[in-house]
Amino acid sequence: MSGAGNGVTGRHAVVLGGGLAGLLAAHVLAAHAEKVTLVERDRFPDGPESRPGLPQDRHTHVLLLGGQHAVEKLLPGLVDELVAEGAPRIGAPRDIVHWQAGTYYRRTEPTTHYLTGSRPLTDWVVRRRVLAHPRITTVEGAEAVGLLGDARRVRGVRLRERGSSGRGTHDLAADLVLDTTGRSSRAPRWLAALGAEPPHEEHLETGLAYATRFFKARPADQDLTYRGVYVVPNPAQRRAGIMLPLEGDRWSVILSGVRGDEPPTDEDGFLAFAATLPHPLLHDWLREADPLTPIHGFRKTANVRRRYDRPGRRPAGFLAAGEALCSFNPIYGQGLSVAALSAVALRDALDDPRRTPTTLRVQRALFEATRQAWDISAGADKNMPGATGNALRPRAVDKPAEWYMTRLVGRATGDPVVGRAFRDVLSLTAPTASLFAPRVAAAVLFGRGGQALTEPPLHRE
Repeated sequence: MSGAGNGVTGRHAVVLGGGLAGLLAAHVLAAHAEKVTLVERDRFPDGPESRPGLPQDRHTHVLLLGGQHAVEKLLPGLVDELVAEGAPRIGAPRDIVHWQAGTYYRRTEPTTHYLTGSRPLTDWVVRRRVLAHPRITTVEGAEAVGLLGDARRVRGVRLRERGSSGRGTHDLAADLVLDTTGRSSRAPRWLAALGAEPPHEEHLETGLAYATRFFKARPADQDLTYRGVYVVPNPAQRRAGIMLPLEGDRWSVILSGVRGDEPPTDEDGFLAFAATLPHPLLHDWLREADPLTPIHGFRKTANVRRRYDRPGRRPAGFLAAGEALCSFNPIYGQGLSVAALSAVALRDALDDPRRTPTTLRVQRALFEATRQAWDISAGADKNMPGATGNALRPRAVDKPAEWYMTRLVGRATGDPVVGRAFRDVLSLTAPTASLFAPRVAAAVLFGRGGQALTEPPLHRE
């Protein structure tokens, strides 16, 4: 394990954080270490239940097609398990009334699919597979408070029983520590305490806030000709809404708005906010809906990227992944999929027979796995009113690229060639460069894009 791993047994890897990123990373590391310890602040529930340390599990989540392909590479058959447990599978554009850039998508045959099961369900199905591995053990109800070692090498982690004083700490030796503790990761401070260099951080945020509520499906919902509603924000439309099915005959509805247009979390305000969307479709459904939960708000939505991939005075034996490495505006639904793609990148970097998997080399592979999602999320957010952050710095190529992308988004709603290419990129199944392929570029620059739909298409074509 040259700072990361090379298939040699007798090593101990510690993964901090028991969410999807940590679970999938632990699964990968179990092929390269004699023992993998997964450290989680919560106690894992026995089933698909919410837990205190994951407040975002009360909000809408999707597993994009790129994420589905990635988890299948790691845990074959997992997508079928999710569907068997009730996770809905939604085809786009056929199943969704989708408004974007002032018009609606035509509901033609799907070219991509989303899994829209709840976050507790997805975590539970993955957790029961991963924790069955004989080399993976868990330490629950404990949190990391620091790294062991020095500026040259991390040799373990200091843990504290959650809720105890500092006197309750104990040290856990390790050859590798992988941080997946999320966007609130304290690893930069821990590295500085060892005399190492913390990573440069890139920020971009719009002040976006969202509010989510789960609802009980009603008999009348069986007559709906669609399985989702998606109103996408843009600089001229600062408010957005999403309605998607969940397992257990439930729906989730999320309303969002950028700084100054935050959705309320009281009943009357939530409904009134929905009435301001471009069409009353979602508002009318909410007026008759049967709520199952309170309205939960969430405001930690900045795009944050920690540049561990850049050379610096940092120790071997430490890696960051998941949202501890790169977190996105959640409105784009990328987090679960990027966690899976990052685990595949970790596996490929460790398995590569051509190169020694040094810490920096593996960290760069993890960074590359996040790049496309960052370009999508941060690229869209930088054009929103009131966006702030050090990642806003303009480049000479930005203006022509923005002109092209604005035209592409406008064409995507009606042109099947542009629409398919756009969905493939957003689903993380095709590279961003595919949007500039000759056939797509010709349709963007010279095509008519089809007649604009100003009313929601309630029936499939």
